[in-house]
Amino acid sequence: MNAATRRASLQLPYTHVDDFYINGSWVKAEGTQRNPVVDPAVGQEWGSVPEATASELDSAVGAARTALKSWSALTGAERTGYLLKIATEIESRSEALALTNTRENGSPISETRGAASNAAGIFRYFATLAPWLDGEDIRPFPADGAESIVDKDPIGVCALIAPWNFPINLVVIKLAPALLAGCTVIIKPASPTPLSIRFIIEAIEAAGVPAGVVNLLTGSGRFGDALVRHPGVDKVAFTGSTPVGKKIAAACGELLRPVTLELGGKSSAIILPDADMSVLSTRLIRSCMRNTGQTCYISTRIIAPSSRYAEVVQTVASTIAAGRQGDPYDEETVFGPVASASQYSTVMSYIDSAREEGARVVAGGTRSISLSEGLESGEFIQPTVFADVTPDMRISREEIFGPVISILKYDDTNGVSEAIALANNTEFGLGGLVFGADEEQALKVARQVDSGSVGINFFGSNHSAPFGGRHESGMGVEYGIEGLSAYLTYKSIHRTV
Repeated sequence: MNAATRRASLQLPYTHVDDFYINGSWVKAEGTQRNPVVDPAVGQEWGSVPEATASELDSAVGAARTALKSWSALTGAERTGYLLKIATEIESRSEALALTNTRENGSPISETRGAASNAAGIFRYFATLAPWLDGEDIRPFPADGAESIVDKDPIGVCALIAPWNFPINLVVIKLAPALLAGCTVIIKPASPTPLSIRFIIEAIEAAGVPAGVVNLLTGSGRFGDALVRHPGVDKVAFTGSTPVGKKIAAACGELLRPVTLELGGKSSAIILPDADMSVLSTRLIRSCMRNTGQTCYISTRIIAPSSRYAEVVQTVASTIAAGRQGDPYDEETVFGPVASASQYSTVMSYIDSAREEGARVVAGGTRSISLSEGLESGEFIQPTVFADVTPDMRISREEIFGPVISILKYDDTNGVSEAIALANNTEFGLGGLVFGADEEQALKVARQVDSGSVGINFFGSNHSAPFGGRHESGMGVEYGIEGLSAYLTYKSIHRTV
């Protein structure tokens, strides 16, 4: 089936919409300005959403503030009931959600089919934290005769701003702990991916969540800035690029407003001299080029020992070249398009700069042209691997957010200290990997990598473990009790006993 026929057969419930979710109802947009939604695999507009106005923002924030009083008065156990219902309702919408997500950003259907189950799992995990939230916390004074009661109160109305690469799960990792904590929210999805999040709102409605607790508005970056600065917002949680994150951090700093930022990355995979190449090959795409390289934590820099450099280059190049690229709706597709025309230009500029600076192409390196009928206008770049990359090259220093892997070399004659130094020679600190047969040695190396998360022979996010970046990769963490704490404010009540 060619791309046009496949898309004509889709029955997506949301295409051109003209409403927002405010105070428990779908409300027709006031303004006339609209933002297009483009399918990056075929380069065609297929949907659009309205741009929220200042008065609509006021309405959503006002609804959230009104709902905060009754929602925060519930116990964590009572709110847990809603979280569990939301999880079930999300799973019942998994197929339509996946089809919409894939059309928005070009993520392969094999990737987006897991979005609903993962989102449901996040809601169910945070539901398990209700006993901790509701539990009495009494702490004795150093001297006898007094004690402190520590209350955990919701921080208030939260602005949740999501990126386009994983538009469902990167909202839900904010939404689930915020709701459990007793907060109310306004969600702003990224401009390229504003439609798939509506299935989460459907699930919230079906679960009976009270009006005003969750609100959805769409808009451009300018609208996002207005949301961040709105006087009725108590906290901001943002996932996206480091430059935008810095602007949000500056605004929140001026306002003394709590903020959680999960930003860019330039993570490294250190290959130890004893690494098993079959393990590297098996885990490479998921850990180093997931979602066509459009994943914040992936290790797009491979740091290989000089004694096995040629072997590592061959393994990486052959593994990436063997991954099928094509229509993201094809069940066999591993690599889809990049998410937009602007992203295509950005990634190609990095590929051009790498050639100019002396890096050697060992896989890909050009626009993909031999794809199936109907994809000729899509934003496809061949998954690309560069060897002979040096630390000073742009592709080694800057986040590309596309299907490009760089392979650097370290001298392993006297151990792996040079590899660790190369891994830490970056402004970022989000993810990382260590591949090695001796897992104790790999653990020692992992502990020296200056990053918020590091995997040993694989990388994955654990709902119960904090995830966040260091340096220019962000502030604060998500997931785990630590992620729930980001939506709480603490009060100590001192009394004599």
